[in-house]
Amino acid sequence: MTVFETAIEGFGPIRRGKVRDLYDLGDRMLIVSTDRVSAFDVVLPTPIPDKGKVLTRISRFWFERMSSIVPNHILACDTADLPEGFAPHADMLRDRFMLVRRAMPLPIECIVRGYISGSGWKDYRKTGGVCGIPLPEGLRESERLDEPIFTPSTKAEQGHDINISFDEAVRLVGMDTAQKVRDLSIEIYSQARAYAETRGIIIADTKFEFGMLDGRIILIDEVMTPDSSRFWPMDDYEPGRSQKSYDKQFVRDYLETLEWDKTPPGPALPQEIVDKTRAKYLAALKQIAGIEL
Repeated sequence: MTVFETAIEGFGPIRRGKVRDLYDLGDRMLIVSTDRVSAFDVVLPTPIPDKGKVLTRISRFWFERMSSIVPNHILACDTADLPEGFAPHADMLRDRFMLVRRAMPLPIECIVRGYISGSGWKDYRKTGGVCGIPLPEGLRESERLDEPIFTPSTKAEQGHDINISFDEAVRLVGMDTAQKVRDLSIEIYSQARAYAETRGIIIADTKFEFGMLDGRIILIDEVMTPDSSRFWPMDDYEPGRSQKSYDKQFVRDYLETLEWDKTPPGPALPQEIVDKTRAKYLAALKQIAGIEL
């Protein structure tokens, strides 16, 4: 069963993101991951079956694994703990939801790059660095960096996030908070990357979101999923080119073959692309967390 959107009568207001539906429960929220897929900041009309379950299960795995580094917002993930009024929808919500504490999100995305790829590679070719951070000369596409770098961005409800410097992040959240989320982001990424390598996966880069709750920083939203990270198979890794991936890059590559101007509405995906993309998400879940749906 695919879940493109959810609607729980009697609860709201609801906010729909590109993938997630959020339900307001006062000091708590219910976050539901749907099977929607976006590319180039456009939500496509074709869902990827079980994608939302994969995102939720991988996030839960990392939230638990990283809880000794930083607290997170999760309260419950079992359908037995669904608030009153949501129980009739348990079958739809199973493995897709997180009941979470309501935090005040910080207005920056915390991006960590351990390899030079994507927009970072484009920036490096133009400037010799990424987001104002100078890097050694002669790096090849997809090459591992000596040390992970923190390259924050602004959040955008619509359109692209905008990469910013650390100084700009300081202006948005203050020096103390900026330093703390930078250090937390690099520590979480470094530990996760080392673990993933034992599972045959390279985490090339990722993004985190943090929030404030009762005066402390907590980890929120999603953590190191195929939607928020670049996952590469170690056995196929070779610097100097783009890499095969477990994420939705497969969808982007297909869309690049079409005569589409990357504005809404997005084109429908053929079944072959849907099936292969679903297989990549399921493989990432099994490879990283040892879970099969």
